[in-house]
Amino acid sequence: MSSAVQGAPSRWESQRSFDELGRPLRDITFCVVDLETTGGSAQAGSMITEIGAVKVRGGEVLGEFQTLVNPRTEIPAFIAVLTGISNTMVADAPAIESALPAFLEFAAGTVLVAHNAPFDVGFLKHFAEQQGRPWPRFEVLDTARLARRVITRDDAPNCKLSSLARVFNSATTPNHRALSDARATVDVLHGLMERLGGLGVHTLEELQTFSSRVTTAQRKKRHLAEALPHSPGVYLFRDDRSRVLYVGTSRDLRTRVRSYFTASETRSRMGEMVGLASTVDGIECATALEAEVRELRLIAEHRPRYNRRSRNPTKVHFLKLTREPWPRLSLVRRVLDDEADYLGPFSSRKTAEKCLAALHDTFPVRQCSDRLSREPSRAPCVLAEMGRCLSPCDGSVDATTYAAVVRQLRDTLLRRPDEVVESINARMAALAADERFEEAGLHRDRLSAFVRAAARTQRLSALTRCPEVVAARREDDGRWAVHVVRFGRLAAAGAIPPGADAHQFVAELRASAETVAGAPGPVPAATAEETEKILRWLESDGIRLVEVDGEWTCPVAGATRHLAVHDAVNQSRLSLVPFDDRRGLAPVHQPVR
Repeated sequence: MSSAVQGAPSRWESQRSFDELGRPLRDITFCVVDLETTGGSAQAGSMITEIGAVKVRGGEVLGEFQTLVNPRTEIPAFIAVLTGISNTMVADAPAIESALPAFLEFAAGTVLVAHNAPFDVGFLKHFAEQQGRPWPRFEVLDTARLARRVITRDDAPNCKLSSLARVFNSATTPNHRALSDARATVDVLHGLMERLGGLGVHTLEELQTFSSRVTTAQRKKRHLAEALPHSPGVYLFRDDRSRVLYVGTSRDLRTRVRSYFTASETRSRMGEMVGLASTVDGIECATALEAEVRELRLIAEHRPRYNRRSRNPTKVHFLKLTREPWPRLSLVRRVLDDEADYLGPFSSRKTAEKCLAALHDTFPVRQCSDRLSREPSRAPCVLAEMGRCLSPCDGSVDATTYAAVVRQLRDTLLRRPDEVVESINARMAALAADERFEEAGLHRDRLSAFVRAAARTQRLSALTRCPEVVAARREDDGRWAVHVVRFGRLAAAGAIPPGADAHQFVAELRASAETVAGAPGPVPAATAEETEKILRWLESDGIRLVEVDGEWTCPVAGATRHLAVHDAVNQSRLSLVPFDDRRGLAPVHQPVR
């Protein structure tokens, strides 16, 4: 076993002036490793006979590692002929129990590189696991895989190490000995880097994700990202008429936007968008949450053709429990200041209708859309004759009894959904017992739609009824991110500078925050998607509430406690295992407690 530092000059010194993003390749320490073994699979009992490795950074060799390994088994004759490693050579060599920890110490803190990396790394990980050693979280680069994306048939007939060594004029000829092959792989790695450098690949991230699908025309536009900062924010791609093509967000604007023009972005739609882009605008944000919220608002404002989500936040539906002498449930598009109770929003009318059906299955309130006087006198409808409506239209129910049912319905919407859950669960159980699984599945979907809508409305309403919530969290960079939320809308965001007075900073942030007026409904001042992003941040680890104006509480017996079983059922339906209605309904046959 030996280790020697060499001082070879950098092969790509000229690239040090490039404007980099991510982790520049010149700053990465690579450990190029190669193994010789007794066979092709560690799981099948093959053993390592030699480990060779070269540590390089910036084109300079920092050290080498080489050791034979005693496999404790006979080396097959054809392997001995191929590698030149005989049983006699390894007889006094250290066992893998000694060789592996020595190699791991040599490679610590580097990016592992190998030609056909799954083979070499697979052997190393196998023996680490066998010895009970935790495997270091190495990043791995496979020169064979990278070469297949770069080398054409005009360059070489194949991407074997020997062929690539000739293409890149390697100073070492591969000969199936670990250190020699590792040295040749170093030259191949540097040759690939030099070739890709001209295509705008200068960082580890770009090297790992390089694809020839990114066109030269795309790469030529990478200068559009050069004016952007390395900070969180929102970016807007615009065409030659300044129309917004696409809006995105990132914790590092320059890094993310540059990736569209280099090697990381391979989506065909994005390639088309980049081809139309003439400029990229960046909006710096104090925090990642502010960037996410600004992205939503800008998508809603500009409705860019290449954004698929969040383009129509106002196209939603609500279920409304009306305020009138004989209240009813109604599917509406807007929330009015009419003291009615609302459930939603629903992004899909179909889902809203399922929820409405679940409520009508449980509560026999009228379903007609006419306004009824306090003392109506009409003929009963078909639903009344079927026993599915209390039929106030013909005087079949008095106002007191009807009001009691409406109170139960309102309580179900706002606080306690058990009435619907237990009623539909009982109905599903009866249908399943009669092997009417298709009908039972229909009720299951209705119940799921209701539970999800009620849980969402209760979570949203808990925050949106608070005039102000101020919260802070220490971020990964050590700064404290502070957000002011008013009626569920992000009103201000900031990061406390090092050494600043935290109390004064928060007071100034609140004073400069957007004025937000309250309004009726679950989402009075923002879109549901914005408020849900804020809620996820508020519910994350490390949050400290600085100020809460109002009561931020959800019902103890609310719908959220029923979500787990419906999530489990939905997951089983979406899994690759063929779905069987009997098994799929089983989790919800019993009432949820």
